[in-house]
Amino acid sequence: MQYWLFKTEPHAYSIDDLKRDKKTVWSGVRNYQARNMLRDEVKKGDIVIFYHSSCAVPAAVGIAEVIQEGYPDPTQFDSESQYFDATSTKENPRWFVVDVSFREKFKNEVSLSYMRTETSFSDMRLLAPGNRLSLFPIAQKHFDLIVTKGSL
Repeated sequence: MQYWLFKTEPHAYSIDDLKRDKKTVWSGVRNYQARNMLRDEVKKGDIVIFYHSSCAVPAAVGIAEVIQEGYPDPTQFDSESQYFDATSTKENPRWFVVDVSFREKFKNEVSLSYMRTETSFSDMRLLAPGNRLSLFPIAQKHFDLIVTKGSL
């Protein structure tokens, strides 16, 4: 089992949306490095820190679990979708998704500014200069620290 951090903009899809829906398709990823992780590395049973980005207070807000490993993103074939890719075919899909289910919403958000002040997070990829990926693996120690702080 691996631990991941998945970023989402809360106005597009929030932890409350996932709590309501119970599960969702993690679609719309259009970065090759993130695509490769969804396709090749994210596995059923992996645990995800659900992270709100591009908002007033970027923060880890809950936990999800991967319930379906990577498969072709159906939005890439839908000409009405904002994620349509005319160069992708069903025989040779370019983009992939996973399905995740809701596990927990934190009592307290664990803000990016808090993580920046704690030396125990200093080697976390989220804090690396230039990190713009929408998902990436995280160490169990970082997962545990986030869950502990979020559950207080």
